[in-house]
Amino acid sequence: MEIGILSTSGGKQLATLTVDPNSTLRELKTQVHRLKSHLYPDRQEFRLEPRGKGLDENKTVVALGLKEHSKLYLKDLGPQIAWKTVFLTEYAGPLFVYAWIYQRPWLFYGEEAASQPMSQVAQIAAYCWVIHYAKRILETLLVHRFSHATMPVRNLFRNCAYYWIFAAYVAYHVNHPLYTAPCQIQSYVALGVWTICELGNFSIHWALRNLRPPGSKERRVPRPTKNPLTLLFNLVSCPNYTYEVGGWVAFTIMTQCIPAGLFAFAGFYQMAIWAVGKHRAYKKDFKDYPRGRKAIIPFVF
Repeated sequence: MEIGILSTSGGKQLATLTVDPNSTLRELKTQVHRLKSHLYPDRQEFRLEPRGKGLDENKTVVALGLKEHSKLYLKDLGPQIAWKTVFLTEYAGPLFVYAWIYQRPWLFYGEEAASQPMSQVAQIAAYCWVIHYAKRILETLLVHRFSHATMPVRNLFRNCAYYWIFAAYVAYHVNHPLYTAPCQIQSYVALGVWTICELGNFSIHWALRNLRPPGSKERRVPRPTKNPLTLLFNLVSCPNYTYEVGGWVAFTIMTQCIPAGLFAFAGFYQMAIWAVGKHRAYKKDFKDYPRGRKAIIPFVF
């Protein structure tokens, strides 16, 4: 059977494909790539309507109800970059930026700053920051299994700007010679909470990794494992975000630094949006999804 491929921009005819009814959209993307070399599969998104929702590439032609001379619309997603590359670039930046400013370079503080004493809290904060982003890099390499292979390369610059600039902003204030640290009890209690949140975040990521078989895009309802730190699954759909936000709130309390608080708030705002979206998707896709769960904050939303 023949399927017409039209552009979502203007409806221009891009190609006419001869396909088997049992062919998947991924196979159609490969055919388009042969005809249009710049449109590699990860750059393509098929839709039933020009402004419709992107279709699952694992769906077959017959499953979508397509018939002889049916039409599919193709959106060019633009140049793509691997998610793993994006994450490694995002996380390596703030790690090295903070570690550099921790040394009080003259560029930020002048010639005499490096010789002035640094508070214990500032030193602990530097260790926490480096450990957090080193953990993220190792998780990207060894733990995460990505449901999508790529993202638009233009997003890389936006994401890196967010992480790198905030890293410099927070580091400049916490490592400043005039920085005044809070009392030790406040810092130590916050450090304890931060440690629990980091361990909890890793525990959730490990549980999610084991939820999806290698090379699969299968989705299952996430549930607690034998690890007690995963019990948060009983209360929220995205406990990894809950622990992440908790860790940055603890870092803010530990350092008593306004820029760190702004970073925590910005992160919470974005993660709340993601969590609500995932929560809705879970409830839509799984009829037996636990009703008592919230999106990110237990008992609230």
